[in-house]
Amino acid sequence: MTLRYLLLGACTLAAASPAVGRGGLPERLLAMHNVERARWRLPPLQWDPRLAASAGAYGPALARLGRLQHSPPAARRGQGENLWMGTRGAFSPEQMVGGWLSERSDFRPGVFPQVSESGNWSRVGHYSQIVWRQTTHVGCAIHSSRAWDFLICRYAPAGNVIGGRVP
Repeated sequence: MTLRYLLLGACTLAAASPAVGRGGLPERLLAMHNVERARWRLPPLQWDPRLAASAGAYGPALARLGRLQHSPPAARRGQGENLWMGTRGAFSPEQMVGGWLSERSDFRPGVFPQVSESGNWSRVGHYSQIVWRQTTHVGCAIHSSRAWDFLICRYAPAGNVIGGRVP
């Protein structure tokens, strides 16, 4: 299987995306995160190329697995992680992040993990990481296998800390 690795900022996803917006991938993904943070009057995140490289390094493992599985916490000390997977070339970066943002419909502000209307925090975990007040930096990478695109975003400091207030 031939794998193609895209570290955001080094390449574009134009050939694989049905909808390409303005700016490079880091700018587009950062904008999606920061528009949502602005809803909650939170400071904007800053792009961190080291987090992007860390995210990209995990892409081959996801491609080998062929499914989503969080990286071991010891491999990403101090970093939160959001994962997304979809058919290769079928989704724009905005649609990928949009999946996480759609969790807002079940989100309620509060003390983590009591932040879901359904009572199941895992239904809002991607969203709560994005709007975690103490998180200041993000870096993402897209890794493509023959069949799948994987979006991996890493956050620092990590969110979703038990007892922490969201947002």
